[in-house]
Amino acid sequence: MHALPAGACDAHLHVFDPCFAAQAPQAMRAHATAADYAQLRGAMGLERAVIVQPRAHGTDNRATLQAIGSLGASRTRGIAVVHPDITDAQLQALHDGGIRGIRFSLHTEHDAAVRLDMLEPLAERIAALGWHVQLHWLASQIEAHAALLQRLPCTLVFDHMARLADIADSADGAGLHEPAFGVVRGLVQQGRAWVKLSGPYLNSRAGLAAAYADCDALAQAWVVEAPQRLVWGSDWPHVTEAAHPPQTPMLLALLSRWIPDAALRERVLVDNAAELYGFD
Repeated sequence: MHALPAGACDAHLHVFDPCFAAQAPQAMRAHATAADYAQLRGAMGLERAVIVQPRAHGTDNRATLQAIGSLGASRTRGIAVVHPDITDAQLQALHDGGIRGIRFSLHTEHDAAVRLDMLEPLAERIAALGWHVQLHWLASQIEAHAALLQRLPCTLVFDHMARLADIADSADGAGLHEPAFGVVRGLVQQGRAWVKLSGPYLNSRAGLAAAYADCDALAQAWVVEAPQRLVWGSDWPHVTEAAHPPQTPMLLALLSRWIPDAALRERVLVDNAAELYGFD
């Protein structure tokens, strides 16, 4: 991996803190605290971070808020998970603590803390704060709920390259014509959506042994379609990959393969992230 530019951001990581009770104990992970990540971040040369509330902590966002403070409020943001009964005062407190969006991780119902019917009412409330909705959905869900996504009043951020594994599977790029790709591309072209270059293992069949090479076509498709609407994230500590965990620096190195142009890599790592998350 080339030397990172000043202000480089890891826009997707999770913190698990045993100091706070887990709402989904089976999803809890050890050795993934803010202090653990701080050591990794320093070794990799990253300066900014976005902490995404994990399933283990449910709607108790205290661990994420504490991690923001621990890693430095001026260079760290967070994505919360909330229910519609949250008060305006509680939303403002989250904002003051560095939260800039809410997540709907519905790719599987297992341990999910939110439901689809909560999305629209919450999107209407957070729009006033300038927050976005972050979606970890499968391509089939994006296609099925395209009309809902179009009418939401806030910015959308799609996790893990929008989970378009069909493109990763397609040697001839046929997957680029799949409906979900068109849905996300349309939202990007309207200036309403962003895509995270993260989680290649979630879109790969070849796996770690092949350095997720079959995911290159998908990543590069987004680089072509949305260069000004991309951010990169490590997805540390890679909770879905317990059997074959990747080394986080290797995942960062993939960015050079996906984006050979140094100026464009800097835009993704620095400028795009600063715009989306409000870094100075």
